[in-house]
Amino acid sequence: MDCFIMLCSNWYIFFIFSTCNKCTSTYNDSRKNHRYYFSVQGNDKNDGSREHPFKTIGFLNTLDLSPGDSVFLKGGEIFNGNLVLVSTKPGIKKNPIVLTSYGKDNAIVNAANGSAITIDNLSFVNIRNLSCKGSGRKDGNTKSGISISNSNTISVDRVDVSGFQKSGLQLYNCKNVMITYVNAHDNGAAGIGVEGDDTNKLSTRNIYISNCTAVNNPGDPTNLTNHSGNGIVAGHCTQLVIDHCMATNNGWDMPRIGNGPVGIWCYESDSVIIQRCLSYRNKTSVGGADGGGFDFDGGVTNSIIQYCYSYENQGSGYCMFQYWGASPWYHNVIRYNISENDGLVSDSRAGVYVWNSSEDEKQFHDCDFYNNTIYNSKQAVLTYSTTSQRKGFRFLNNIFVGKDSLIRGQKGNDIFLANNWWSIEKKFEADGINDFATWVTTYPVEQINGQIKGLNVLPPFKNPGIEQLLDVIQISSFDHYKISGTSPVTQAGLDLRSLLNIDTGNEDFNGQHPVKNFMGACTHQ
Repeated sequence: MDCFIMLCSNWYIFFIFSTCNKCTSTYNDSRKNHRYYFSVQGNDKNDGSREHPFKTIGFLNTLDLSPGDSVFLKGGEIFNGNLVLVSTKPGIKKNPIVLTSYGKDNAIVNAANGSAITIDNLSFVNIRNLSCKGSGRKDGNTKSGISISNSNTISVDRVDVSGFQKSGLQLYNCKNVMITYVNAHDNGAAGIGVEGDDTNKLSTRNIYISNCTAVNNPGDPTNLTNHSGNGIVAGHCTQLVIDHCMATNNGWDMPRIGNGPVGIWCYESDSVIIQRCLSYRNKTSVGGADGGGFDFDGGVTNSIIQYCYSYENQGSGYCMFQYWGASPWYHNVIRYNISENDGLVSDSRAGVYVWNSSEDEKQFHDCDFYNNTIYNSKQAVLTYSTTSQRKGFRFLNNIFVGKDSLIRGQKGNDIFLANNWWSIEKKFEADGINDFATWVTTYPVEQINGQIKGLNVLPPFKNPGIEQLLDVIQISSFDHYKISGTSPVTQAGLDLRSLLNIDTGNEDFNGQHPVKNFMGACTHQ
């Protein structure tokens, strides 16, 4: 048994799994474990050995798998059917049940109009090195590709899943799940979906999603009442990490006008970390809302978005939303992120969007938004919806660059300290004021004890406004928004640890140790 330990600020989140490598050694070394081989050239009357494999998924579904048993599908072959694992003898810690391919390439499970793999009420199951294909979200399929429910300690690794009307991979009421290197594309509702009991955030917990991609999941054609076309979305869960994941070109065929999809986001969840992720060129329906990069939505608490990069999403890059009827939203952090030319199409028209349809500040409070770089050569940097009542929002040490007006809507009592503001067309414009010094003295912003702490200077970025990053692995080396060491923004920020007792972590956007008093996502060169 291995422990995955994620250290972030003062959080310790534990994920306990039997890793794939140890699973392999276990079932190889134990004579009690069965290894069942399948090939489309086989026969269900064979003995299931590698030399004499079984043939069909229908026969596989009749096997009474026991702890340590392994099922091997021949790589490169297409197996028609819907694989269902519902066993009275689940795997155990040292002997998981394994489903994988053998030989070259992935085996393909052709699910037609159903789910490729269904797992319910099982523990200690490893799925890896498989491809799952449905008939298409508009061509007859009505299910998710891999559906895992009411299960514990499951791993899914190096799986490709496409052609399903719902999610490529869907979890429901699961605990201790590791999802790695999954490529979920060309599905409907979402690439990867995580959901728990809507009355209990603890019903789904300890979920780790890493190095996954969600590409071209356009929307569910049958869902006419709610959002669809998300990249990675999680709701009603606790202790979730989404790390080094990428979402792009999702949501463009949502079949309705209304609340829309987002690249990577969560709602009604606690203790979530979204980090080192890339979300770009995500979309929504014509006339629809959202279509953003990242989102902490209704009911999210005690969570962090950090070290992420969003660009050219139709909605805002970073969204802070609270919908009517959600549980309270509070104690969230958004730090060391970059947004570039987001929010160009849907209602936000800005890199960052704040919205609260509950119209109650007690439902939407306490957010620290610090050391981010928001660059928008075509729109504003920050928009407040007409319904955005809130309290305890602090914007600290950020670099904000917008086209003309930097803020849209009412900033209310939000705290702004040690931010650098720059309007590309007007040098400065906010709240109808074109002079930074006048703005600061007119409103209680960018001051401590009467001393101005904010700046209004052109930040000397290395190469802004040129979106070239397509692979999440390049995030830490992406240096377009690094600052020259001679710029005042390198020393004009606040020491958030000493002044405000904020645990700022140990890394900036590029993985470097943060320098005291710097502004923006990247420590200066």
